[in-house]
Amino acid sequence: MGWHRQLLIGFDLETTGTDPRESRIVTGAVIEVKDGEPLGRREWLADPGVEIPADAVAVHGITNARATAEGSPADQVADEIADVLVSYWKTGVPVVAYNAAFDLTLLSAELRRHSLPSLRERLGDLDPAPVIDPYTIDRSVDRYRRGKRNLEAVCAEYGVALDSAHDATADALAAARLARAIAHRHPKVAALGPADLHRRQIEWYAEWAADFQNFLRRKGDETAVVDGSWPLRELADKTV
Repeated sequence: MGWHRQLLIGFDLETTGTDPRESRIVTGAVIEVKDGEPLGRREWLADPGVEIPADAVAVHGITNARATAEGSPADQVADEIADVLVSYWKTGVPVVAYNAAFDLTLLSAELRRHSLPSLRERLGDLDPAPVIDPYTIDRSVDRYRRGKRNLEAVCAEYGVALDSAHDATADALAAARLARAIAHRHPKVAALGPADLHRRQIEWYAEWAADFQNFLRRKGDETAVVDGSWPLRELADKTV
């Protein structure tokens, strides 16, 4: 039985912005999914400690007033999410995140911001793995398909229901189901073990980044740099 029929851990964050090194966690969700069916979940609402910009509120619907009144301290939320994810990685269960380089880098930045142990430190200096990123996989296996590659668009392509986009729990569940759907459509992906698939995604993401960087430079942005690191981007020496 392939990895896509086994236990998968959907993971998603909704945040204050789009820069994973500077944005803060607002909501988070970790959901257990087996063969497309949810089994259990953990959800978090954080007080990010900074103003949530209006454009971010318009995306996920969490107001500053609600985050302040109902949210847990940001350091507590980041610490708990990290511990939950690490508990699955330690047993070899894949964590599924759509555009994983964003969510895991942001979580890592939050851990550093609050002087908490990093994901690697919690894993005994091992890399967080296995990670399954439907965004990276789809972009490699269906490279020439036109159209958007956001979660809503790719779910529509594979016939995966997304009931409430930009709700962390809904997005986490959709990501896990999308990984399963991609594996069903592409047997070569299903045939890979989680560890091998993780390694392949590192290669695929780096190849995409190099191609995109070359495209931008050909279009006139001669200094364009596209970070090819996956599933974690390097952090600056200090994250504030």
